[in-house]
Amino acid sequence: MMITVLSGGIGGAAFVRGLLDEVGDEAEVTVVGNTADDLWLFGLKVCPDLDTLMYTLGGGIDEERRWGRSDETWSVKEELAAYGAQPTWFGLGDRDVATHLVRTQMLQAGYPLSDVTRALCVRWQPGVTLLPMTDDRVETHVVVENEGQRRAIHFQEYWVRLRAAVPAHDVVMIGIEEAKPAPGVIEAVMDADVVLVPPSNPVVSVGPILAVAGVSDALRTTRAPVIGISPIIAGGAVRGMADQLLTALGVGVSAGAVGVRYGARKTGGVLDGWLVDTGDADQLGPLEEAGLVARAVPLYMSDAETTRTLAADALALAREVGVAR
Repeated sequence: MMITVLSGGIGGAAFVRGLLDEVGDEAEVTVVGNTADDLWLFGLKVCPDLDTLMYTLGGGIDEERRWGRSDETWSVKEELAAYGAQPTWFGLGDRDVATHLVRTQMLQAGYPLSDVTRALCVRWQPGVTLLPMTDDRVETHVVVENEGQRRAIHFQEYWVRLRAAVPAHDVVMIGIEEAKPAPGVIEAVMDADVVLVPPSNPVVSVGPILAVAGVSDALRTTRAPVIGISPIIAGGAVRGMADQLLTALGVGVSAGAVGVRYGARKTGGVLDGWLVDTGDADQLGPLEEAGLVARAVPLYMSDAETTRTLAADALALAREVGVAR
C-alpha cells in the first residue's frame, strides 16, 4: 500500500509517527512537507517543518518541546546575542545549526531543495520519503497592525516573536503563484492508495501545499480516497494559532468549518472524508450535507497509543470511502 501525507510540522510529524507504528512494513509512506514557513537567518536556510518531520521520524527531536534537536545547547545563539546580531527572537541551537549549514552549502552549490532534503534524510532514516512541496522559494506572511498601519511580517516573526498575540488581518503567501511542485509530489498524490491530511494548521501548513500548482487538481483526480483530520477541537486549535488565522480569513473556528473549507471532492473540494473529535460529533450532520463522509473519533494525540489509534481510524475511514466509491 502506498500512503501519501500532506503535512506541516509538529502535529503532522506526531501523526506520521503514529501512522508508521500502525502500518509497519505493510505500506510505503511519502510525506509532502510544507516549506512556506522557511526563512533565511544569519545566512542560513532554515526549514522548520521539514526539519521537525525529519528529526521526529528519525529519532532526533526534542520530545518535550517537540521541535529542535534533542540534547541541544545554545552557544551559537549566545554568541550572536553578544554581537548584537539580529534577529534575536529566533534561536538556532548548536546541533540544529549543523543541519542548516549543510543545507545552505548544498543549495549554494546549485542543488534543489528536494535533493538537499533527500541527502539530509540519509543520516536520519525517517522511514518515509520526505519531499518538500516545492523547490521554489515561498514564504507565508501575516498582515498585522503596527502603529496604526498594516504591514506584512514573516509568519515566523508573527508566531515566534509576537506569539500570535496581535490580531492577524490577512495571510499572504509570497511566491506561491510561481511555485512548481517539487519532483515526485504530484506522482505521490496520483499514485497513492490513500492520501491523508493530518491535523496540521489548515492556513499556514496545509494551505500552502494545496496552493502549489497542480496539487489540488491532483487531489481532485487521484483514485485514492483523501482523508483529513481536524486540527480544531471544541472550537480551538490543539496547538498553535490556527484559530487566529482562520478568523483573519473569515473562516469559523470549528472542526466543521475547516472541513467545509477544504471541501468535498464531489463538489470541487479536495477531501472525501473528515475526522472530528468525539466532542464535536454535533457537526457531523452539516459535514455530511457538504458532501463529506464524516466520523467522530478521539483526536487528542496524547501518547504513542492514542496517536496510533488515530492513524488507524483515518485508514479505516479511507477503506470505508474506497468501498463506497
